[in-house]
Parts: sequence; structure tokens; C-alpha cells
Amino acid sequence: MSFDLVVWAMEPGASADDVGAAFELCRQGEHVAGRPHPRIADFYAAITAAYPDRRTDGSPWAATPLHVATDHVEMKLDEDCPDEVLLAVEELAGKHGLMLFDPQGGTVYPPGAMTS
Repeated sequence: MSFDLVVWAMEPGASADDVGAAFELCRQGEHVAGRPHPRIADFYAAITAAYPDRRTDGSPWAATPLHVATDHVEMKLDEDCPDEVLLAVEELAGKHGLMLFDPQGGTVYPPGAMTS
């Protein structure tokens, strides 16, 4: 069993509904073409520097590589993933000004909300 977290590069003032709608489009296979937003690229580089997105012993990822799109990174985490990984995702999302979405509960956290 795994659980997902998704970080989003949204415009200032984006709502939880905006994130939910974007997530639904992603689930339907609709993605904006182009290179990842710089905040997404920086988040991905930082999180994979700490936790490479390839299956190795002790990897927190249930599926690799991570899903990286122009405006988001979707992470499928192993159910036994250490809390430190979750804290790193939260911290890096805030540092890079990304919204954090928990699709299981439908909760959206604005940048820095979980670490302030």
C-alpha cells in the first residue's frame, strides 16, 4: 500500500479547488506541455538529492521515477516511509513556494503552512 503527495506550482491566490481541478486533469492524462516550472525543477532536484527516485533498499518511494510535469511533482510514498521524508517534502514545498496536496484526504496546504 502506498499514499500520494503532490506539490504544485500555482499562481498566487490559487485555491484548494484550483489544485483539485488541476489534479483531476492530471489523472485524466491532461498535462501542460513544456519544461517543468523552475520551482518544480528545484523541488525535484532537492528531494531526489536526499531521496533518489529509483528503487533501492530503504527508498521511501513506492513507485519510481517520480511523476514530474510542468506544474507538479507526484510522489507515491511507501506506507512505511519514515516521518523525516514527509517533513522533507513539507519543508521543501514551503521553501519553493509550492502548494502541497494530499489526494487521499483532499487537503491542500499553501506554501509553508505545515512547517510554520
